[in-house]
Amino acid sequence: MAAARVLLLLSGRPESVSFAQSVCGLLSAGSGLGPWPTHCGLRRGQLVLSDKPFPGASARLPLQRPPFCPFAALDQQPRAPGVELPPNGRGVDLGVAVILQSSDQTVLLTRRTSTLNVSPNLWVPPGGNVEPDEELLDGGLRELWEESGLQLPQGQFSWVPLGLWESAYPPKLSWGIPKYHHIVLYLLVISQESQQQLQARIQPNAGEVSAFMWLGPDIAAAVAATEDGTETPKHLPPDLPSSVPAVELKENGGAQPLALPTSTLLRTTPAMADSRERVSTGTKFALTLWLQHLGR
Repeated sequence: MAAARVLLLLSGRPESVSFAQSVCGLLSAGSGLGPWPTHCGLRRGQLVLSDKPFPGASARLPLQRPPFCPFAALDQQPRAPGVELPPNGRGVDLGVAVILQSSDQTVLLTRRTSTLNVSPNLWVPPGGNVEPDEELLDGGLRELWEESGLQLPQGQFSWVPLGLWESAYPPKLSWGIPKYHHIVLYLLVISQESQQQLQARIQPNAGEVSAFMWLGPDIAAAVAATEDGTETPKHLPPDLPSSVPAVELKENGGAQPLALPTSTLLRTTPAMADSRERVSTGTKFALTLWLQHLGR
């Protein structure tokens, strides 16, 4: 059996988490809307979490889940007849996503292709599963390279962990029974190169990415304002531009400018399954953390 990727320190000893359990709930973080400060041990290929300090903890990060988290809902209601979840031996997977910041303070988002089985058409930062025995930063940089073609020279970037997100797909019980369960670590990677320099080197993987864009703080703040996952966005600035510049990949392998309607970025997660283009709820949480980091 593969080693557990996410461990919780409960009663002083590390325990694995079963697929159907909410990590936030097990850490006694279920009250309120969060996020909840969580002590983390960032081990090779593994993440250890606790609501209290412990030897080996290397960071204290905000842990959050969406208000419609299906695992929280499953914790609070009896299992309906015929509802089947993955086997009990399956645990929670570990993911990493890179918030790549240019020297002129913009961040890279990519749009997942419409042909992907999981989260098609979502705008997200580059990221994916952490491989066994892989350092979390190495996993993030690998995913950045695999999806965008960007390799960052050693000594020309710095990094800091931003926060943790409990992710499920499908994201709501009304969409169907969840098939994927991750704790995603968001890493802020700050490049010494400008947006223009980085964009000149981007070679997106057309199998995973259909478009990309760079967001500045103003637009990111408006996008993050919808991160509560409700159907109605919070109050938004009246002077938002009608569109945001992006780059879309062509079927023949080229690329073309795209004026992406700002309203697309402000969509929230619908009640029923829908593959319309939008920014993922976890990404909006990550943008909030990035803006807080800029403010500091």
